[in-house]
Amino acid sequence: MNRKKALVTKTPKDYKLLWMAMPFIVIVFLFSYVPIFGWIYSFFDYVPGVSIFNCDFVGLDYFKLIFRDDNILRSLKNTFIFAIINICLTPLPMFMAILLNELRNGPIKKFTQTFTTLPNFISWVIIFSLATALFASDGIVTGLATAMGLGDASNSLLGSNEAVYWFQSFLLQWKTLGWNSIIYMAAISGIDQEQYEAARVDGAGYFQCALHVTLPAMMETFVVLFILNIGNFLNTGYEQIFLMANDLNASKAEVFDTYVYKRGIIMGQYSYSTAVGLFKSVVGMIMVLSSNWIAKKCGESGLY
Repeated sequence: MNRKKALVTKTPKDYKLLWMAMPFIVIVFLFSYVPIFGWIYSFFDYVPGVSIFNCDFVGLDYFKLIFRDDNILRSLKNTFIFAIINICLTPLPMFMAILLNELRNGPIKKFTQTFTTLPNFISWVIIFSLATALFASDGIVTGLATAMGLGDASNSLLGSNEAVYWFQSFLLQWKTLGWNSIIYMAAISGIDQEQYEAARVDGAGYFQCALHVTLPAMMETFVVLFILNIGNFLNTGYEQIFLMANDLNASKAEVFDTYVYKRGIIMGQYSYSTAVGLFKSVVGMIMVLSSNWIAKKCGESGLY
C-alpha cells in the first residue's frame, strides 16, 4: 500500500518531462502525420481549386501507371543503385569511430573529429558551389587534370554521366561521415575498460582490441541504426541530386524525389506524383520490416 502511494505521489513530477517533450511531439505530428492525409490524392483525379470529394475517384489507376512509365522505372533504377551504394558504405562511420578511438594524441584526435564533422553543417548549396569551382569543366581540379594529361575539360566530373553514382556518393560521405560517427563514439565510451585490460593482459595489441572488443560491442548499435536508416535509403538526398543534376547526367542522376518534384510541382500532376511518393513510402516500410526480420534471424535484437 505504501509503495502504491509513493508511486502516486511521484507521478505528477513525471508530467514535467512530458510537457518538455510536448513541443517536439507536436512538430513530429504536424510534419510527419498530418501530411499522411495527402495520400488520398493518389486515389482521385485531383484538380486544383476543387474539393477532393468532388473529384473523380480513380482507385489504383495511378499506381498501375507507375509500372508502365519508363521514366519512373529509370528513376527507380537510379534510386536503388544509390541506395545499394549507401548500404555498402553504412559501416564507414563505425570504422571511423574506431580509428578515432585509437588515436592517442589528444589535440590531433580533436582536430580530426572537428574537421570531419564540420561538413555536416555546410548546406548543399555551398557544397554545390565548391564542387562547381573545383570539378566543373572550367574548375581548378579539371584544369589541373587537363594540364597533366589525365583528363578532358569536356568531360568534367559534374557533367560526366559515368561518374554520377560514385561521385555523388563520395560527396554524401564527405558531408556526413564525421557526424554519423559521433553516436558510435558514444557507444565506444560505454564499453567496460576492463575488457581492454583483459585483452592486453592476453597480449592483444591495438588492432586485436579493436577487432575483438570494440567491434563486437558496437554491433548492436550498428544494427539498430542500420534498421532505422534503411527506410531512408530511398531518400537519396533531394537537395543534393536536384542541385548536381544537369542535362549531361540527367539519365543517371534523376531519382524518385526529383521525379516527384518535376511531375508534381512543374507539370502539375499532383495525383500521380502523390501515388509515386506513396509507392516509395511502401517500399521503404517493406525494407525496414525485412531488415528487422533478417536481423532477428541472425541473432540480433532488432527494433522490436
